[in-house]
Amino acid sequence: MSLFTQVARGRWAAWLTLVAAIVLGAAIFGLPRPDNPAPVSATGLSERWQSTQVERLQEELPSSEVQPAIVVVSRADGGALTAADREAVAGRSGELSRFAVGGRVPPPQVSPDGTVALVAVPLSTAGGQERVVEAVDEVRGALADPPPGLTVDVTGAPAFTADLTKVFDGADVTLLAVTAGVVALLLLITYRSPFLWIVPLVVVAATEQLTLRAIETIVPAVGINLQTGAVTGIASVLVFGAATNYALLLIARYREELRRETDRFLAMRAALRRTAEPILASGSTVVLGVLTLLLSEQETNRALAVACATGIVLAMLSALLVLPAALVLLGRGLFWPFIPRVGSAAREGRLWGRLGAAVVRRPAAVAVLATLLLAGLALGGLSIRTGLSETEQFRVQPEAVAGAQTLAQAFPAGTTQPVAVLTNPAAAGAVTEAATAVPGVASARPGSAGETVAQIDVVLESEPGTAASDRAVAALREAVAAVPGSAPPAVNGVGPFAGAVVGGTVAATYDSDEANAEDLRLILPIILLLVAAVLVLLLRGLLAPVLLVLTVIASYFASLGAAWLLFEHVLGFPALDSGVILLAFVFLVALGVDYNIFLVTRAREDARRTGTRDGMLSALRVTGGVITSAGVLLAAVFAVLGVLPLILLTQIGIIVCIGVLLDTLLVRTVLVPALAFLLGDRFWWPGRVHREPGPVST
Repeated sequence: MSLFTQVARGRWAAWLTLVAAIVLGAAIFGLPRPDNPAPVSATGLSERWQSTQVERLQEELPSSEVQPAIVVVSRADGGALTAADREAVAGRSGELSRFAVGGRVPPPQVSPDGTVALVAVPLSTAGGQERVVEAVDEVRGALADPPPGLTVDVTGAPAFTADLTKVFDGADVTLLAVTAGVVALLLLITYRSPFLWIVPLVVVAATEQLTLRAIETIVPAVGINLQTGAVTGIASVLVFGAATNYALLLIARYREELRRETDRFLAMRAALRRTAEPILASGSTVVLGVLTLLLSEQETNRALAVACATGIVLAMLSALLVLPAALVLLGRGLFWPFIPRVGSAAREGRLWGRLGAAVVRRPAAVAVLATLLLAGLALGGLSIRTGLSETEQFRVQPEAVAGAQTLAQAFPAGTTQPVAVLTNPAAAGAVTEAATAVPGVASARPGSAGETVAQIDVVLESEPGTAASDRAVAALREAVAAVPGSAPPAVNGVGPFAGAVVGGTVAATYDSDEANAEDLRLILPIILLLVAAVLVLLLRGLLAPVLLVLTVIASYFASLGAAWLLFEHVLGFPALDSGVILLAFVFLVALGVDYNIFLVTRAREDARRTGTRDGMLSALRVTGGVITSAGVLLAAVFAVLGVLPLILLTQIGIIVCIGVLLDTLLVRTVLVPALAFLLGDRFWWPGRVHREPGPVST
C-alpha cells in the first residue's frame, strides 16, 4: 500500500470519526427528558430509617403539606423590643396571613428576655421545592422594608430549603467558566503553543456538556431522583479533569511518535496502541470506583455514581476517538513553535531523568523519607471532627442562618425546626410526658392529629446537627418507643412499629450521619478490592498492585490530615461534613491510582527491553512532565469546587486537590520508583517481564 493511500485512508477515517461524534452528540442532546422520580425521602434515605418512616406517617395528618416559616424580629442594637416594636410586629404578622395556609397566623411570641419576637407563618409545601422557594420569597418580599431600628429574618425549614436552592443559582455557568479558564491556562502553560491547547479544550468542554445533558436522561431513567447542583457540579469537574488528563497522555505519546514516524497517521496509530490500555484501565478504575456509590444509603450518592460513571465513559471515548481524529487532521503545525520532526531530540524529561537518577542512588532512604512525610501529614487528621450543624453548612451566611442564630440567642436553639414524634392518638398524652422528661428537650406539646396518627412537636435545647442534638434525638427515640401502646399503625407501606417514632429535619440529619457511617464501612473495602483487581489484570502480577493500592491509601490519609489542618487553622471550619470522608475517599482512590497506572504501564513496557530498573527510569523521564501537568490540572479543577458557597463541596475539592498533588508530586515521582528500584524484577511478582529486542524510549 502506497504512502498516499495510507494517508487518504487515515484522513477519511478521521473525518468519519468526527462526523460520527457530531451525530452522536446531536442524538444525546435530542434524548427525551423523562420525569424526574420523586425523591425517596427529604434526605434520600430509605424506609428503614425512622426519619423516612415519619415522613410517610405524616401523610396521614391533616397538615401533612404544611411547614412553618419562622419570622425572627430583633432590634438592630441588640436591645429589648419596645412597646412600639411589639405593636409593629403584631401589625406585620396580620399582613402575613395572606401567605399562610388557612389565612391565619398565630400571635407573635416574645422571648423571656424581651429581645426577640417570632412569628410562625404556616406555608404550603404542595407543589414541590419550587413552590416552597416562591412562598418564602413572597414572605421575605412583604418584610423587605422593616420598621426603623428592627432587623427581620425569615428562617425555619422552608427558608433553609429556599436558601440551599439559591446557593446553586447560576452555579453551573460560574463553575463552567472558572473550570474552562483554569484548564485553558494550564494547557497553554503546558504546551507553550498558541494553537495546540485549543483542540483538547474544545473536545473536553464538549464532552462535559454532553455529560450534563446525558445524565438528565440516564439518572431519572434508572429510577433515581436527580438533584442538580451538587451532583452536576461534581460530575462536571470530574469530567473536565479526567478528560483533560487522558488528552495530555495521548498528546504526549503522539508527539513522541511524531519524532519517530514520518506519517502522522501512523504516528497516531502507534500512540493510540500504547495509550489505549492505560486510559481504559484508568477510566475503568474510576467507573468502578464511583459505581460503588450505588450501594450507598443516600440517594444523592447513587445519582452521583450514575452521573460520574456516564461522564468518565464519555471522557474515554472522546480521548480515544474524537481527539485523535482532530489532531491528525490539523497536522504537525498544531504544535508550533515546537514542531516535532523525525529524529529531533526530545525537549521534555530532563528534570525527571535527573530526579530518577537521584532516587535510584538511594532508593531505601527515599522510600523511608517519603513514607514518613505521608505519615506526618496523616497525623494532622487525628483531631478531625465530623458533622456540621445546620447553620454551619454555608460558607456565605444566608438569611435563614442569620435568623436561626438570632433566634438561638433568646429561644431554645431547636425552635426553628421542632422534632416530630408520631404516635397512636390514644397514647399522645403519655408520649408527650415521656418526651418532656428526656434530657435536652426544652418542650413537648401535642401537634396535628388525624384518625390514626398523632404528632408531638418537640423542641430541643441544642442547635440542630450538633452532637448534643444527636444525643437528644437518640435518647428521645428510646424514651418514646418504650411508652406502652405508642406504636402508630402501619400505613403507606411502612410499619409495623415497636413504638412511637421520631423524625423531622433534625432527626433526619442524625439518620444521614448514621447512614454515612454505614456507607463507609461497606464501600471502602469494596472499592479497594475493585481497584486492586483492575491493577492485577493490567499488570499481571500481585506485588505491584498491592504496593500501588497501599500508596494510594497512604496518600488519602495524608491529604485528609493536611486538609484538616487547613480547615481548622486557616479557613476556620468547625468540622467536616459527614459525607465528605466517603466521597473524598472514592474520588482520591479512583483518581489517585491513575497516575500510578500511567507510570507503571510505561515502565512495564520499557522494562521488556531494558529491565525494571532502566525501564522505570525511562518511564519516569518520558511521563514525568505529562503526569505532573495532568495532576496539577486535576488538582486545580477540583479546587474550583470552592467557588460554590457550600462547605461540603469546598471540603471535597480541597481534600481531592491535596491528595492528587501528593499522588503526582510525591507518590508517583518518588515513592513508587523507589519501591521499584528496591525490588527490581520482583516488583512484578509473580509475573515476569519478558525481555524483547527494540529501542529504548527517549
